[in-house]
Formats: sequence, structure tokens, C-alpha cells
Amino acid sequence: MNDRVKVAIIGSGNIGTDLMIKVMRNSQHLKMGAMVGIDPASDGLARAQRFGVATTAGGIDGLIGLDVFADIDIAFDATSAGAHRRHNEVLQAHGVQVIDLTPAAIGPYVIPAINLEAENAANMNMVTCGGQATIPIVAAVSRVAKVHYAEIVASIASKSAGPGTRANIDEFTETTRAAIEQLGGATRGKAIIVLNPAEPPLVMRDTVFVLSDLTDQEKIEKSIARMVNTVQSYVPGYRLKQRVQFDVVSRDSPLNVPGLGPLSGLKTSVFLEVEGAAHYLPSYAGNLDIMTSAALACGDMMARRRIAAGIARGGMEAM
Repeated sequence: MNDRVKVAIIGSGNIGTDLMIKVMRNSQHLKMGAMVGIDPASDGLARAQRFGVATTAGGIDGLIGLDVFADIDIAFDATSAGAHRRHNEVLQAHGVQVIDLTPAAIGPYVIPAINLEAENAANMNMVTCGGQATIPIVAAVSRVAKVHYAEIVASIASKSAGPGTRANIDEFTETTRAAIEQLGGATRGKAIIVLNPAEPPLVMRDTVFVLSDLTDQEKIEKSIARMVNTVQSYVPGYRLKQRVQFDVVSRDSPLNVPGLGPLSGLKTSVFLEVEGAAHYLPSYAGNLDIMTSAALACGDMMARRRIAAGIARGGMEAM
């Protein structure tokens, strides 16, 4: 029998609903406690009710009013950066550990392939979909050589970008840029998101450009391959679209990097594709799938730590 820690999901939209299904199907240590929304007619709340999960359309205040709230140890917030700030204050006051799927970046940035084992904060920020897909590649290059500049371009299907994503474009680019530097190890980072209106919708595509010190190309390629395998362990649809490309930037023809000036070295170009698992979202929505998959990995790690320490607000349940 496995002990389970009860969780609440705040946000009954696409991301929250997909995460709920992942918790119920794939989690090793989590159990759904409550689904929280603000639209009584949302499909997410309706599905949760059919699954026998406690629901409320009263937002964070409605969650606190549920009987099951006393047993909630971890809450996933899949709303917006603005709403998350209040949600976090309320949840922290009740001793609930928070996993933030918005770009609010209140807590430390967490990307499972890079630093999940090292973080155990009261609020864990999952960066952004583009960050989850691309920053592991920057970190893989950083393991081999000093990275001076890293630029990522995340292209997602327009249909997979809901109101929360569209309302947080500025936060997306800033949070991703900061995480490229903090987790990826780049001296300077840049992030761009593209909403692709193509029909039929295309799966998530990501491009990573890294300028590093000149070093052994084979070592970088092997480091990237190991990192791709690590990400695939929790996001099976994550893959290289083609072989890693290299260009030597000579001192005679340096690249002018804003804020850093002219630089030479090795330019590494990596092209990625992320296909979703289609638990709730369509398979082209890899941008949403990688966020929910990363959040699930984070939640399971939090639960394992609580189980090992015997810490639970409402007592752990045996399944």
C-alpha cells in the first residue's frame, strides 16, 4: 500500500483539468482532494464532480470553506500570475505548500531535470512551458562550457494558448529569461514566445541558441542527449527534432550580444519538439503537457518528503 498526500488544484481550466487527470492516473504519492474554479459551468469542475472529487466555484475562499481543506497539504495553482499572489498568501497562512504553474515567480524556479532534488520551498515556481522545454538544454551546455548567452524561441499552437497564457505574455518572457540565467547558467538570457495560428495546429516547437566558450562539440552533444533522456522520463513526448548543430564564431567575426558586447566561441543550435500525452488536452498542446508533467513530478517529490517525515496536516491516506 502506498501513502497518499491530498492536493487541491486551483484553476479548473485546461491546465488544471489535465493536471487532475495526471494526478489520478500517474501520481505515485498524490490523491485529489479538491478542484477549485470560478466558473460553475467549467468542464473541469464537472469532470471533478464525476470523479468524486470535492469542488467549489468560489475560488480560494471557496476552497477554505470546504471540509476537505483541513486535509490538503499541497496546492497547485493553475490560474494567473496576478491571482497567484493572493492565493499564495492565503495558502501559506494555512501551512499549505504551493506549486505555482503561473509566471508569478514568488518561490524558487524549479525544473525537475535540473534542480528538483535541491529545492523544498513553501512555494515552488514551475517557470513557464518554454522554460521547462528549453532551459534543460542550456543547463546541459553549461555542464560542459561557460555559457555567455542563451536565447530560446517557444512556438506553440494558438489554440493551446488560453486566456491565462495570453494575459501573461510579459511575465512569460521575463520569468523565462531570469530562469535561463539562474537555472541554465547563462550570463545573459532572452526568451521569445510565438503563438502559431496554423491549421491544423502544430505541436510545440522550441529553438535554443547558446553561445559558449569554444569546447569539445562531442561532449556538448552527449550532455544534451543525457538531458533529453532525463526530461523524457517525465515528459515522454519531449524529443530532439534533428541533430544538434554547431558553428564556430571566430574572434575576427564576433557576435555582438546586447549587454555583453562582441563575443566569440561556439554557437550551439538545438531544435526540439514536445508532443502532449493527450490525457485531456490535444496532443499538439505539448506546451501545456510539459507544465502539468513537471508540476506532477514536483508534487510527487513534495509528497515523498512529507511521507518520509511523517508530516501531513490531515493525516496521510493509504490506497
